[in-house]
Amino acid sequence: MLKVSPVILCGGSGTRLWPLSRSGFPKQFLVLSGTTSLFQQAVERINAITSHDITLDETLVVTNEEHRFLALDQLRELKTVNATLLLEPIARNTAPALTLAALRAVEQGDDPILVVTPADQTITDQAAFTTALQQSVRAAADGAIIILGITPTAPETGYGYIKHQGNVKTFGEYSVAQFAEKPDATTAQQYVDSGNYCWNSGMFVLRASTWLNALNQFRPDIAEATQASWQDRSSDAQFIRPAKTAFADIPSESIDYAVMEKCPGSGITINMVPLAAGWNDLGAWDAVWQVGAQDTNGNVMQGDAFQADTTNSLIYASSRLVSAVGVDNLVIVETADAVLVANRSQSQQVKQIVNALEAQGREEHTLHRKVFRPWGWYDSIDEAERFKVKRIQVKPGASLSLQKHHHRAEHWIVVKGTAEVTCGEKVILLTENQSTYIPLGEVHRLKNPGAIPLEIIEVQSGSYLNEDDIVRFEDTYGRY
Repeated sequence: MLKVSPVILCGGSGTRLWPLSRSGFPKQFLVLSGTTSLFQQAVERINAITSHDITLDETLVVTNEEHRFLALDQLRELKTVNATLLLEPIARNTAPALTLAALRAVEQGDDPILVVTPADQTITDQAAFTTALQQSVRAAADGAIIILGITPTAPETGYGYIKHQGNVKTFGEYSVAQFAEKPDATTAQQYVDSGNYCWNSGMFVLRASTWLNALNQFRPDIAEATQASWQDRSSDAQFIRPAKTAFADIPSESIDYAVMEKCPGSGITINMVPLAAGWNDLGAWDAVWQVGAQDTNGNVMQGDAFQADTTNSLIYASSRLVSAVGVDNLVIVETADAVLVANRSQSQQVKQIVNALEAQGREEHTLHRKVFRPWGWYDSIDEAERFKVKRIQVKPGASLSLQKHHHRAEHWIVVKGTAEVTCGEKVILLTENQSTYIPLGEVHRLKNPGAIPLEIIEVQSGSYLNEDDIVRFEDTYGRY
C-alpha cells in the first residue's frame, strides 16, 4: 500500500479578493463556490483519493498562528479528517512550509508520499482530479517529483508555465524540460499553440524524504534553518509550533524557486501529470466570475442582488441589497464596511487599494466589521467619538481572556443564553435581559457556561476604543 499524507498550504492572504478576503480572514476560509470554504474543499478533494493501493495518513495543514482557530473550526466541521496543524510564527513562503510538513512526516516513521496543494483553488471535475492525483501518487512512489500541470484553455499571462517533453510514461506522466515565468500575451499564445506547455498549478506529489534531499542539495540554508526551528518546537493538542526566533532566520522562498526550477537536468527525476479538471486558482474577482453560475446575460449574482440591463458582471452582496442598472463587465462586491466597484478586466489591480489602506493604517485591509475569535465572534455595529457598540457571540463552554482596559469602561446586556461574568472579586450569572457594568481598569472576564451560544450587546465608552487596549492575565488560547 502507498501511504499518503495530504499537505494543505494555508498561509496566503488573498488580497486581490478584497474586500471579502482580508488578512485576518483570507480567501481560503471563504465560501466562494458551493457550500464549503476553499480550504475545506482542498482537504476533502485529497482525502477522496484512497483506492485499492492508496491509503491516507494524517492531513498536515501548514498555516500561520493567527489563523489557527479558523482552520481548526473548519476542520472540525469535516468530522472524519485526521489533521495536525503546523503553525508558522511568521510568513516565510512555501518552501519552509513544505519542509515543516516533510519533517513531521519523516518523524512519524513511514516516509509517506506528500500530496501538496494550496488551500485556495477550485476544481469542478472531482473524478478527473482524483484520477490524475492517483496517477501522480503511483508515479512518485519510487522517488520522483511529480507536478500537476493544468492543460491550458487560453493563453493566460497570469500563470507560470511548465514545458514537458518525451513520450508518456507508465502512469501518464511526462518529463519536465523547464519552467517558464509568467509570459507576455504573445509568448503565452506561442506556448499554447506548441502543445508542449501546461500551467503550473502549484500542486506537487513526492515523498517526504525526496523533498528534504532535494532541498539539502539546492538550498541547504533553508533546510538547516527550518530543521533548527523544528528541533525546538512545542506542541499543544493539534497544534505544533516551530521555534519563533529560529523560524525568523529561515530565508523566505517558494517551492518553485528553491527546488523545482533547479531540478530539470540536475539528475533529480521531475515529471508532470496533465490535469484537465476545471482548475482555477481564484487569483482575482474575474476568476470568481469565471467559475460562478452565470445567467443568460453573463452575470454572477451572490446574496441579495438585483440587476437590470446588466451584462457580464459579478455582483456580490453580503449584508444588504445591491442593485446594478445598465452596466457591463463590472465587479461589485459589498461587505458591511466596504464596497468595491471595478472593471472586471482590471480586477488584479485591487491589490493597489489594499496597499493604500495598509499605508494609511486603516483596519479595513486586515479585519472585517465582524471579527472571528477562537471563543466566537464580535460585530462592531456602531461607533463614534468616545463610544462603540458591539454584538458579541460566545460559543458554549468558551470564555474570553481575564483582562482589563486602561481607557474604556463596558456595559454588557445579555440578549441570549447565560453569561458568567467575573468583575474584580465578584462572579455573577446573568440571563436574558439582564445587564452589568465593567468599570474602567477593572479586571474582568466573560464566559458562556451554557449549552447554547451566548449573545450580548457591549457598549464601550472612553477616550480610546481600539482593540490593542487589552491587558491579558489569563487566556485559554495562549494570547498575551
